[in-house]
Amino acid sequence: APRVAPVTHRVEANKVLQVTVQSAKKYQNPFVEVTVDALVTALDASVVRVPTFWAGDDRWAFRFASGQPGHYEWRLACSDTGNAQLHGVTGSFAIVPYQGVNPLYQHGPVRVAEDHRHFAHADGTPFFWLGDTWWKCLCQRMTWKGFQELTADRVAKGFTVIQIVCGPYPDEGFLDPRMANEQGLPYETRDFTVLNPRYFDAVDHRLSHLIDSGLCPALVGAWGRSDCNSMETIGVEGLKRHWRYLVARYGAYPLFWILGGEIPNGTKWGQGPWAEVARYVRSVDPFHRLLTCHTDLGRRGVNGDDNLIDFDMVGGDHDERKATDRSSLAKLTNACAIRPPMPVLVGETCYEGHMQQGFGDTQRRIFWASILSGAAGHTYGAAGVWHAGVTDDPGHTGAWGEPYDFTTWREGMNYPGSAQLGHARKFLEKYPWSRFEPYAEWADEGSFAAGIPGEVRFIYLPRRNIYNWDGPTVKGLEPDINWHVFFWDPATGRTFDRGTIRADPGATAPREWKQKVPSPQDWILVFERTETCDDGRADAHTVSRK
Repeated sequence: APRVAPVTHRVEANKVLQVTVQSAKKYQNPFVEVTVDALVTALDASVVRVPTFWAGDDRWAFRFASGQPGHYEWRLACSDTGNAQLHGVTGSFAIVPYQGVNPLYQHGPVRVAEDHRHFAHADGTPFFWLGDTWWKCLCQRMTWKGFQELTADRVAKGFTVIQIVCGPYPDEGFLDPRMANEQGLPYETRDFTVLNPRYFDAVDHRLSHLIDSGLCPALVGAWGRSDCNSMETIGVEGLKRHWRYLVARYGAYPLFWILGGEIPNGTKWGQGPWAEVARYVRSVDPFHRLLTCHTDLGRRGVNGDDNLIDFDMVGGDHDERKATDRSSLAKLTNACAIRPPMPVLVGETCYEGHMQQGFGDTQRRIFWASILSGAAGHTYGAAGVWHAGVTDDPGHTGAWGEPYDFTTWREGMNYPGSAQLGHARKFLEKYPWSRFEPYAEWADEGSFAAGIPGEVRFIYLPRRNIYNWDGPTVKGLEPDINWHVFFWDPATGRTFDRGTIRADPGATAPREWKQKVPSPQDWILVFERTETCDDGRADAHTVSRK
């Protein structure tokens, strides 16, 4: 008869429960010699197969999370059926309602929204992806104290996602000692057959801190560029083992999966060995966390493609001149045009301060051009932060064999663009931003426009040459609507009111509007439908905001 585990666990909805068991039987290399799954049964009798992970010594564990309160039972199934501690063991746990305010628990993990163009929590609450790039911030250069400081800074500024690598890093050799955290390297062999579970204990600590702070990790499993090609070094089977471990250890967390960094674009539509790894990740992930690939271009969109991603991540350019031109934006807009639709965003582009360029106005331009062209969100990055640079170690050897720059993470943390994009997200969330659609015809060429016809319009005018106060011509304004108009400064958040365009109920032709900008810089020009006060001026508190 199966042995019944004596302890019934309790956990709040959407939080992570861990159940640990111990084996009396010893294995020479537990990571590769034995696999164990937990078969979890809910009240409706549905069964979920949850992979366990080797937790070190003679311990195995599984993690589970669900937004559905109730009683759950579990039973272990081991590849070594003769191991009485790992096969046939049963237990139960209860999920109770969540009582806190963390949106990742209160509203549930993030999924694709019903419009298939944005993200939303499990309960339908819109989720704005404002990501930051922390590729190497699981290494020991980023101390635990520093990690907490950087987390607090990004929470205060309004970020929601942290892109971070848990596997081979870009711009350095495999198992380079600099990759180690406080507990060493993740693996002892280049083929990823000898695992160090203590490394992942330290990762647990950091990922849990991000989530408890309301930040959603986007976990990158490996890297694929030619100078740090995980597929060549580790191989398909090694990457599958690695990904099974990541899914078992972190799949219950509210996070995103990024299969690999700079891997072949064909992976997205089912071609090549990375696609085989992607199919495997989908097969072993019982929580169906959203999966993407970090590539330069978007989906192909050809009939018969085996689309292996849930949302499309495209690249920009690390050169500020190229990152802000139309060809870079076309990567995003081309991906947005593919059907069936899915959320699209720029996942890496010009880092702020990278080789002393790409500062605030560049970051604002890339963000606003992307969002007003249909992006579901945007990922920012800063020199110093992505490589966890410190004074005596820049944290990388560039693809050319020399460091890109010597910026430290704390210097990069304080670059102005991060705060400015945080302001942008908070400003957008005053409006029903997830219903915005691009309308290039609303403004002059060179501007970017989006919104909801008859409700609200956002026009972004990028910074041009100095001494130029010329404003955009806004076209096609509905004549039967009172429009409250103001300029919003994307650098500081200041507002410059321009009053109200009064409705003309008898008019049928659309109207145009044009005024000078308050100063020669970049601006957001906002038109919001409003009612009028008794004195005839616009009532700014009755606009179509959320």
